[in-house]
Amino acid sequence: MKTASPRTHYQLTFSVLTIGVGAFALLQSLVIPVLPTLESALGTNQADVTWVLTAYLLSASISTPVMGRLGDMHGKKRVFVIALTALAVGSLLAALATSLPVMIAARVIQGIGGGVLPLAFGIIRDEFPEEKVAGAVGTIAALTAVGAGLGIVLAGPIVTVLSYHWLFWIPLIMVVLAGVAAHILIPDSPVHTAGKINWLTALLLSGWLVTLLLGVSQAPTWGWGSPIVIGLLVTAAVLVVTWVVAETRSANPLIDMRMMRVRSVWAANLLALLMGVGMYAAFGFLPQFLQTPTSAGYGFGASVTESGLMLLPLSVGMFLLGLASGRLAARLGSKFLLIAGSIVGAIGYFVVAFAHDTEIDIYLATSLIGIGFGLAFSAMSNVVVAAVPPEQTGVASGMNANIRTIGGSVGAALMASIVTAGASSTGVPPESGYTHGFVMLGAAVGLGAVAAMFIPAMKRDETTRLEESAALRHPELAMVAGGTLVGDESE
Repeated sequence: MKTASPRTHYQLTFSVLTIGVGAFALLQSLVIPVLPTLESALGTNQADVTWVLTAYLLSASISTPVMGRLGDMHGKKRVFVIALTALAVGSLLAALATSLPVMIAARVIQGIGGGVLPLAFGIIRDEFPEEKVAGAVGTIAALTAVGAGLGIVLAGPIVTVLSYHWLFWIPLIMVVLAGVAAHILIPDSPVHTAGKINWLTALLLSGWLVTLLLGVSQAPTWGWGSPIVIGLLVTAAVLVVTWVVAETRSANPLIDMRMMRVRSVWAANLLALLMGVGMYAAFGFLPQFLQTPTSAGYGFGASVTESGLMLLPLSVGMFLLGLASGRLAARLGSKFLLIAGSIVGAIGYFVVAFAHDTEIDIYLATSLIGIGFGLAFSAMSNVVVAAVPPEQTGVASGMNANIRTIGGSVGAALMASIVTAGASSTGVPPESGYTHGFVMLGAAVGLGAVAAMFIPAMKRDETTRLEESAALRHPELAMVAGGTLVGDESE
């Protein structure tokens, strides 16, 4: 049985990973509620300030799988520290920024730190006792969503009491602490993958991600039928086909297409896409809905801080369910949690769509959404980690996180188009726009239950009747017939 490295205690390693991933998660969302503040402070306009989000999204989407692959090849600890360094440099530059171009450059550098999530999963698998892996992976996965939710809650008080610069000073302090601690305390990775980066396939990956995310993120502004958006989406389709062919034929693929064809992996990635649609759009549009003046006939006229507090149950639900995900998965099965999480999250969106007259309605809806996401995200990460061998943990979980980001970008773009359709001359969206948008999000999250049904049930121990996926001794059980990848122990 695998045991934790004698050079450090796995709980100490987990503490370091938690701080690093938490800082990254905060940086994802802290700027969302305060974009109007940044617009004024940086002397720009509403359209251009959205690049503070878009630039970060594009950079993270490109960097995440590349950093995961580099970690598998050269050591997860080493690349984890490099990712934290990029987060620190980007946060420092953003904290000092007084113009939009500097802020965008800072956000691009921060996006390189997107690799912390797959690298953290890989480190957990390398260093933790088998029986602790599932719970730790679930907690880290939940932490990313919780951190994003807390960013929405904390942004208002930080800007009110301090200034927008502290949206980056605070994560900078966390990242520096995590980086120093990781360098000193986390052992070097015992598992390395031979090979090298295929920069052609990396370029193709970057190309289709940039064109796809740029097209869908700007479609609400430029118009879905505009030649530029259509051209970007067509280019993305051509590049993704070219990328898949090149990866399949490559001797050193960035993403192993055989791995992507594994039933558990592709089903979990489809689920990640659908859940990403719901999560990122929730963080982006629920605050706007709550902050809408009551004179519009809906909304609560909430401040940035008040709207953040109304979303707090979402973060709490995700965190608590993430903490319990390991035990729940062992007893109920990861597949069951994925199906249940998708259904509960969808119900939460339908509640906010059709019952949003009182604050109690909102608290109920955000609680359900948080519980659903907490169950699904934690179990999803466990399924992916369990389905691949240790040397592919980083790239597999990185691609899963990347696909979730793509889903988020698509969901946000669709939500923006639906919400703003029929907006008044003052720019205030009609109530029906939000209703239709939240129904769309609920439908997308609910379809995640269908995707989860394609994931094979994990084998259970004959004596304890607990799911064996937590031990990760036989990840080949989730493979398609004829797969060549094997687990940690032979049959």
